[in-house]
Formats: sequence, structure tokens, C-alpha cells
Amino acid sequence: MVIILGIGALLALVFGPSIWAKAVLARHSAERPDFPGSGGELARHLLDAAGLADVRVEVTDRGDHYDPEARAVRLSRDNHDGRSVTAVAVAAHEVGHALQHRDGDPALMRRTRLVKSTAAFQRIGSIVIFGTAIVGLVVRVPGLMLLGLVAGVLTMAVSVVVHLVTLPVEFDASFRRALPILDEGGYLPPEDLPAARHILRACALTYVAASLTALLNLWRWIRLIR
Repeated sequence: MVIILGIGALLALVFGPSIWAKAVLARHSAERPDFPGSGGELARHLLDAAGLADVRVEVTDRGDHYDPEARAVRLSRDNHDGRSVTAVAVAAHEVGHALQHRDGDPALMRRTRLVKSTAAFQRIGSIVIFGTAIVGLVVRVPGLMLLGLVAGVLTMAVSVVVHLVTLPVEFDASFRRALPILDEGGYLPPEDLPAARHILRACALTYVAASLTALLNLWRWIRLIR
């Protein structure tokens, strides 16, 4: 029973933030006819007001994000076209990343460099894991299997580092940039600001969930080696 409870608590810790974040975003996604524009229109307005007319606003099916290399704020179709508290808050959050980029925010720059430098490492790690697993099964060399496990641990460790470095970037975009913009600019009625705060917290917690998942994967690989 203790083991079952422990596993349940671990699963709740890892997957709970993601489930909660999706529920919060869905709860405030109802269309608001009283809003003057969509999330995409707000993003365009905020970027122009910040002197970032060269940053594009695009629709994506790969999740809301800001691409610093392409200089593009990318929003899901619902958030780009929708007029809801969720659409407005998410748009402001992604514009917050564009503002970080404009200002040369050290945390964003550090994360961008880390992602670039680790992408190749993770690809190589995946090749090593797959290759050593196949060769090890064929020739039955224990050392090759161990090499694959070590490569797996290192790959997972890099993923954990990337997620942990991302957390302060996300919280800054949500609470130091997006929320003050929505409040001080009057882009949301005062009664909608608590909902926007919940949504922005949910946006940040999706990365907390990703960090916990990466840590769980790392722990599983370490257990294999032991």
C-alpha cells in the first residue's frame, strides 16, 4: 500500500501541474464579445508599440511560443483568432519573450545558447543509445550496453538542465512583463486580471511539469545503470 501511495504521489507531482495548467487554460477560453481584438491582434499591437514591427505574429500547430531565431511570436489557432482571457494572456506572455529578446535578457540569452549547443549533443546521444542497443544485442558485449545507458543518462541530464534554465525565463515573461502590460495598459478589465494571473501561472507551470518529467526520466536511466 505504501508503495502504491508513493507511486501515486509521484505521478501526481509529475503530471499534476500539466493537467492543472490545461484545465485553467480551458476554463478561461470562452469567447468574449466585449474584447476589442483577438490574441493575435493584441500581440501585433503590443509588438508595434514596443518598436518590434519586424517581429512576425504567426499561427502554429506546435504550441504557443516565441522563436528568437525567426523573430516570430507563434500562437495556436485558438489563441491567435480567439477573443478570450486565455488568448489575450497567452499572447501577452509570448510577447513578453520578444521583449526579453529585445532587451538582451541574460536568462533568455543563456537559454537560447544552451538549446543551440545541446541540440546536436542530444541528437548524437540518441544515435549512440540506439546504435549501442542494436549492436549490443547482436554481439552480446556488456560494455556497449553500459555505454548506451550512460549516453541515455547524459542526454536526460541535458534535458533537465534546459528545463531548469527555462523556468526563470517563463516566470519573468509572465509576471514581470505580460501581467503588468495587461494591467497598466488596460487591456483587460480589472475583474479579469485574477484569471489572467492564473493563466500566466499555468503557462509557467507547464515548464515545471516538463522539468519534473525530465527528472523522472533521468532517475529511471540512473536506476538502469545501478
